[in-house]
Amino acid sequence: MKKMIMMAAAGMLLSSTMAIAADAPAKAATCNACHGADFKTSLMPIYPKLAGQNKEYLVSAITAYKAGERTGTNAGMMTPMVSSLTDAEIEELVTYIAGLPVQ
Repeated sequence: MKKMIMMAAAGMLLSSTMAIAADAPAKAATCNACHGADFKTSLMPIYPKLAGQNKEYLVSAITAYKAGERTGTNAGMMTPMVSSLTDAEIEELVTYIAGLPVQ
């Protein structure tokens, strides 16, 4: 019985993780407005190309914007865009973006 409960819990965790990963492109759609549909062709030169970017860097940058610790050129736009993201959503987004092909 205990083994069945643990297997069911593991299955639920795996299915919820898969659902989160599958939802990443939809959640990233907001980012596409500036960074481009493929995250390689941003609309303006001041918006960085993010496809294939280092995952740890993306987490650091988004977290710093969210905390108001990053105040550079794009902070006025980025801070409100990321302010409502949870840590799990940030992880989901950066995993998706970092995994996109650069070429």
